[in-house]
Amino acid sequence: MDINRRTVIRSATGAAALAAFGTVAGTAGTAFAGTSSSSSSSSTSSAYSLELDSTAWSYDSTNDVYYQIGKMYVANPAATDYENLSIYVPGAYLKATVNSDGTTYTATLNPKGTVGAYSGRTAPIVIPVNTPGYAGQKPATSYSYSSVSKYLAAGHIYVWPGLRGRDSSTSTRSDAAPWGVTDLKAAVRFLRYNRSVLPGSTDDIVLFGMSGGGAQDTVAGTSGDSPLYHPYLRTIGAAMEDAKGRPLSDAVAGVMAWCPITNLHEANLSYEWNMGQFASTGTRASGTWTSAYSTDLAKAWPKYVNRLGLRDEKGRRLKLTESSSGIHLAGSYYDHLIGVITTSLNNFLSDNTFPYTITTQGGPPGSGSTGSSTTYATVADYIAYLNTGSTWVTYDATTNTVTVSGLEGFVKSQKTGNKPVGAFDGYSRGQTENNVFAMGLGAPSHFAPLTRDVVKANEATYATYSDWNSAYGSSAYDSDFAQKDSVGKDMAWRNDAYNPMYFLSPAFAGYRKSQVARHWRIRTGIMQGDTANTTEINIALALQNYGIRDIDFATVWAQGHTQAERTGDSTTNFITWVESVVRK
Repeated sequence: MDINRRTVIRSATGAAALAAFGTVAGTAGTAFAGTSSSSSSSSTSSAYSLELDSTAWSYDSTNDVYYQIGKMYVANPAATDYENLSIYVPGAYLKATVNSDGTTYTATLNPKGTVGAYSGRTAPIVIPVNTPGYAGQKPATSYSYSSVSKYLAAGHIYVWPGLRGRDSSTSTRSDAAPWGVTDLKAAVRFLRYNRSVLPGSTDDIVLFGMSGGGAQDTVAGTSGDSPLYHPYLRTIGAAMEDAKGRPLSDAVAGVMAWCPITNLHEANLSYEWNMGQFASTGTRASGTWTSAYSTDLAKAWPKYVNRLGLRDEKGRRLKLTESSSGIHLAGSYYDHLIGVITTSLNNFLSDNTFPYTITTQGGPPGSGSTGSSTTYATVADYIAYLNTGSTWVTYDATTNTVTVSGLEGFVKSQKTGNKPVGAFDGYSRGQTENNVFAMGLGAPSHFAPLTRDVVKANEATYATYSDWNSAYGSSAYDSDFAQKDSVGKDMAWRNDAYNPMYFLSPAFAGYRKSQVARHWRIRTGIMQGDTANTTEINIALALQNYGIRDIDFATVWAQGHTQAERTGDSTTNFITWVESVVRK
């Protein structure tokens, strides 16, 4: 498979940028030349004011919390049921007097009020992105202290925005990508528009989420102020300028992402290289066109990753090379991946004592299914279990450390793929992510040009299989790619907007055309079959190569698709991390 390239102009001096991948990067790259970052905040007729009403605070006297619920954060919302937010503020950060109605309060800032390590001037603002599978995040409709208590007790200001998503579209409105992240950016801009009446530091806005939520906060964290989003932001009347006409920013300071299901543009390819090439059942069973498709996707991924130009912490170029068995299971990139797996298992042995009980995840978070539990009396017992199918782990009892010999043994033991071939952009448009890019209600769409390229190059061969259907051909992808959304943008533009690598890698036209968050904490469960190991690894590497210095990355052994942590609980660890990185 060849990846099309085009050259874009990176600066006013006329210096040529590195060539960009594919139709997606090329199309969106054109937009940067003529998009201004200082356009008006909304259309001439606005349905809602962007001003936060300082006389409309409610107060929880028991817990000393001021809050507002249901404030529209854009002037012309497309979805009033989603595009509103709630703000929760520790009482110490405001000075308030009760209004004549006896129930609401007028509040002014108290910059010297303190809670823990923070003051009314320095308190970080944390924003949850709870959008599993890129679903919508419903806004709060009533006050509950229990859901925000830990964050407020730590001195955070908690902002809960409603966000549209793949499941919130109506017969008259499509809420598919990039509307979820657009709404998130609009909420951030609203906070900065009202910084003079809100406590806390809008320089220290931190996003946190898991799975599709971790993916969307990763996209938002890499795409700060990207012109790709400006047409969408203007449509809904987001705050583009402050009261004095100065441009506002939607960049954030930090991102906490657990198991981010992202890099969707190439996810079909990496899934088959990482896991699919070691499977032989279901859609990967011999004699099926999808088995051939799996192999072709896996072969295409090394070509993609080699062109990213990723480097490790020592500056060594990471590449995959051909191997005597399997598909490109050699090279510096392969060695780096095995190193990540080895570190994960060694961290597990260092963090825990035996006997140790491992509980497998029985279903997605919140499903109520707890899976099964097995107790291992000694480390040796556990290593023997890992090596049940083949010997791929060597244990040194003297140092309590292991060496991992290869990817196949690890995958078959710990990371079996749970998705069919075409794991993200399904050949029949049947995957969750096809709805992420839907063109309307009940209209899932193809979105991945790298996948289309594989199908196009091999569909004559696929057509010789009895289970092939011509509806799976490349023309179906091309048809979907050509459609335009309500803002007039095609799939290429939308795909770029939702691809964090587009902003981080010099292989894409969006490189260094956004403001990237300066603090990152990424955690993923190594056992998850929801995405390839390479998804989070490539994000961490690209951030490091971009020049981001604060990247706290770990792949957590014996955990799956969850808010994975080596030790402790995710909320406490997140709060501790925020304190370690924000300005005091």
